[in-house]
Amino acid sequence: MSGVVAFFGWLNDALLKMTWLNDLVGQLVEKVFGLPLDGRAGASVQFFIYDTIKIFVLLSTLIFVISYVQSFFPPERTRRILGRFSGVWANVLGALLGTITPFCSCSSIPLFIGFTSAGLPIGVTFSFLISSPLVDLASVILLASIFNWKIAIAYVVVGLILAVIGGTLISALKLERFVEPFVYGTHMAEADMPELTRRDRLSFAWRAVLDIVKKVWPYVLAGVGIGAVIHGWIPESFISAILGDRNPFSVVLATIVGVPMYADIFGTLPIAEALVTKGVGIGTVLAFMMAVTALSLPSLIMLKKVVKTPLLATFFGIVVTGILVIGYTFNAFSGLLL
Repeated sequence: MSGVVAFFGWLNDALLKMTWLNDLVGQLVEKVFGLPLDGRAGASVQFFIYDTIKIFVLLSTLIFVISYVQSFFPPERTRRILGRFSGVWANVLGALLGTITPFCSCSSIPLFIGFTSAGLPIGVTFSFLISSPLVDLASVILLASIFNWKIAIAYVVVGLILAVIGGTLISALKLERFVEPFVYGTHMAEADMPELTRRDRLSFAWRAVLDIVKKVWPYVLAGVGIGAVIHGWIPESFISAILGDRNPFSVVLATIVGVPMYADIFGTLPIAEALVTKGVGIGTVLAFMMAVTALSLPSLIMLKKVVKTPLLATFFGIVVTGILVIGYTFNAFSGLLL
């Protein structure tokens, strides 16, 4: 049994964490650039090169695989599947489908209109909209590549729970009257999608890789750059004083900082990695990531176009409360996850 565990540990280090790549980059920085790895500049350069290559390699591979799976679940088929269920099980299914159909926040308006105009409860739609940007299969692998499988799986579980609870509460509060009237009068096309061949699906997956990489590369580079600065130049004592366990408001501060940002999980992961190495609690880091992905200011502005202020405020309040609870809970039990 120990041999199996050791094998999978080696596989995780070699394929996901790419420790060999980190060693190669370290040699490059020392021998070619002449920068010692224990210095600020050397540590920052190594972090930037290593994380950039690792994230883009993993991102491209994962998006290709996930997009191939996603080709079986276009928005119309997703809507039809959700329409077969009701009650809390519909919220559960909506949250689960959100994990394999990683639509970005820019898709929130057409998805909301399509699902709601088709008669789906708004709570089910919100369960989908919470989980879709927050939790996807790529985030699981990338989190495992930076932290470990315990944290990756725990993040997915709590993200799904938040999506289900959030959608269920919105359904229970009967907030349909706060949806803009034009949404219910919009009839989306319901033409059957032609069945895709294997070649079509491979082509779709490749186009998705190119499209997503083109969209996210600035945010990835910005995130890695910020992470490199944190990793090499900002003293651990300074970060710990602001976001460390000694500050009881660290999770609140991380959430407040995350909301105005516009990025996805791929851009926030290198920042999260750098913060954890500086001693920031895992719950504080996850709260920051969740706030960026689920409550970014641009997505809230877009959602405001189809819902009225009371519904938007309720959605925001539920998700913020959930993020704070998750953040403080993870900090309290971090010893079991790290």
